[in-house]
Amino acid sequence: MRSKKNKGGDESRSDRSSSRGRGESSSRGNSSSRGKSSDRGGSSSRRSGGSSDRKGGPKSAKALVLEAFSNSPDTVYTERSLHRRLGVTDKKGREQVHEILHALVKENKLLPIDDDKYMMNLKVDIITGRVDLANSKYAYIVSEGREDDVRVYREHLKYAMDGDTVKVEVSPTVRGGRQEGVVLEVLERSRTELVGIMELSKNFGFVVPDFKKLYFDVFVGERGLNGANAGDKVLVKIVEWPSKPDKNPTGEVIRVFGPAGENEAEIHSIMAEFGLPFEFDESVEEEAESISDKITAAEIAKRRDFRDVTTFTIDPADAKDFDDALSIQKLENGNYEIGVHIADVTHYVHPKTILEKEAFHRATSVYLVDRTIPMLPERLSNGLCSLRPNEEKLTFSAVFELDENGKLHESWFGRTIIYSDRRFSYEEAQERIETGKGDFVEEINILNGIAKKLKDKRFKNGAISFETVEVKFKLDEKGRPLSVYVKERKDAHKLIEEFMLLANKKVAEYVYNLGKGKRRPTMVYRTHGQPDPDKLSTFSLFARKFGYKVDPDGDISEELNNLTEEIEGKPEQSVLQNLAIRTMAKAKYSTEPEGHFGLAFEHYSHFTSPIRRYPDMMAHRLLQHYLDGGKSEDKEEYEERCRHSSEMEKRAADAERASIKYKQVEFMKDTIGNQYKGIVSGVTEWGIFVEIEENKCEGMVRLSDLNDDYYELDSANYRIIGRQNKRIISFGDEVMVEVKSANLADRTIDLTLIETLKK
Repeated sequence: MRSKKNKGGDESRSDRSSSRGRGESSSRGNSSSRGKSSDRGGSSSRRSGGSSDRKGGPKSAKALVLEAFSNSPDTVYTERSLHRRLGVTDKKGREQVHEILHALVKENKLLPIDDDKYMMNLKVDIITGRVDLANSKYAYIVSEGREDDVRVYREHLKYAMDGDTVKVEVSPTVRGGRQEGVVLEVLERSRTELVGIMELSKNFGFVVPDFKKLYFDVFVGERGLNGANAGDKVLVKIVEWPSKPDKNPTGEVIRVFGPAGENEAEIHSIMAEFGLPFEFDESVEEEAESISDKITAAEIAKRRDFRDVTTFTIDPADAKDFDDALSIQKLENGNYEIGVHIADVTHYVHPKTILEKEAFHRATSVYLVDRTIPMLPERLSNGLCSLRPNEEKLTFSAVFELDENGKLHESWFGRTIIYSDRRFSYEEAQERIETGKGDFVEEINILNGIAKKLKDKRFKNGAISFETVEVKFKLDEKGRPLSVYVKERKDAHKLIEEFMLLANKKVAEYVYNLGKGKRRPTMVYRTHGQPDPDKLSTFSLFARKFGYKVDPDGDISEELNNLTEEIEGKPEQSVLQNLAIRTMAKAKYSTEPEGHFGLAFEHYSHFTSPIRRYPDMMAHRLLQHYLDGGKSEDKEEYEERCRHSSEMEKRAADAERASIKYKQVEFMKDTIGNQYKGIVSGVTEWGIFVEIEENKCEGMVRLSDLNDDYYELDSANYRIIGRQNKRIISFGDEVMVEVKSANLADRTIDLTLIETLKK
């Protein structure tokens, strides 16, 4: 209960950091992917106790050198005196110190005095950067062009939040291996609206944000409550920021979602938390409704006609938008002409229209557990553009001549018209593969055979075979989870995937090869860089503790694929794959043809899902422009659109993970007291994470609940150790746990450790 003495928002924030700080957060994201993502080599991000990052781990040699100067900022050091202070005795160490000193001079952190003397540069440094909120106590400021981040404690943040752009005064001294600073000004706020739970007093309230890292609550006066009741999930808009660090921001409730814990309230609050739209503006819907559904003879004459060629779609059973179809016909030479037909969205959505602006703004459809937030209105996504069976549809196609061994002989790209003969679910297509019976069985099995040959070639060329786990739910009519299961990917899924990959690859190659050097035309690529060498080395050491060898200096693709085969079906498979994926770079959109490491493609684009991805719309427009003989489009404009699309893709993935985590917690609240077999999937200084084998739900066993001893974290070896009994619990151990509690508000699951099954 809060003090009622202040109604104006100047009351000091009660200290919630102890209960909402690091020790309370057992919420972690689970990997989730859309059924037909044509980017299987991408990466998913999961926090895992087994890895170290810039916020933990040992100090770098550079940090140690800088700290030596910082401890005596007025002292002038020679290289020799610095060697003595740091305990450097060998030639390699002396050379490293010499290089570091020159780097620090270049960064203006040290001043050179004569040839062999240096001292701290005590001049105050002002930088601009982005806030990366580490926890409720401090944040890091990430500044472009600066190698090391700057730590700022919360009392010096000026209420800056995660993602805000700030101006910071950096102290020349170093503490704990890192420079610290003070926020002078918040230049740009990434958000002014927060989701949280309303706590009410007599005539005012406080909104306690869901975001666990935030270090303040929001004061709401009587006029700003907007009918919210105590315990409601709400969206609050901050209207006044305090000038002193011991006050609370003032806000107004702009949406009331309902009682915390109810499905609609929680899902809507997740949508608001990630800034997802609740509906389309009326003007967007009106523009969509005004589009004619008539296909004129003049339009058909401009296109290649596939209406008489066998064509069908294969999608999830519950799909409503069908943006890709396959056609197949045998040629006289014995080869097969296979068409990858994609909804021609850009025929209907034109530049500078309201629909175009909305598609760009959203950039992607978002797939939460119980609903889809589409990029385009239903009139387009489920109607005009959806390749529904027994309807003529306008498409943009990549057509290939392939032999039965998967060898590509010819490619053709252009606008088409199709007539889908059949809508298959994945299950129906799989049935034809497994039984050899049913309509279109011959066509599906020919496609499946060629797809397998294409897949074999990809892996032979170095594609990575990791597949992320996709958690699915069976829900009742009120959205409550009845069961949790892991989606199994079978041949029917892989069949579609291979032809989508082929189309995306060949479209990218076609545009890339239209020019040379700087004269290459602008294109939107899907890129995925090489793994970070340091992360790879760390992962190699970790895998070794499980008895697996991964040579970071070898052929990385081969090493990781060998690991995949070795861990297949083992208890540690999930955690090792997730850590391996984390070593890789994030996939992103770019106008730079940097290639896709995970897929082992030199050039790759996203062309096959324009109903749900804006980058695919860009690729369609660019390809048609070049097919028409157009000159290269403005690269900077498209690069900015790529950046926006990458950011929105990440936001969508985070929201999807949050909805999955909520449903997992909701499912587990009815299993309290049940015991499950699991695997230790993370270790931290306050607890161990355990992923339950049966349903992939993940919870925390708190160290404070381990009563047989006082346990401490051994971060270097990814384990905890009892101080007296020396009992060791390591990352990857099999354990039995009991469900202790499930907190819907915090999206956390608490577990009790019953026994360790395996070392």
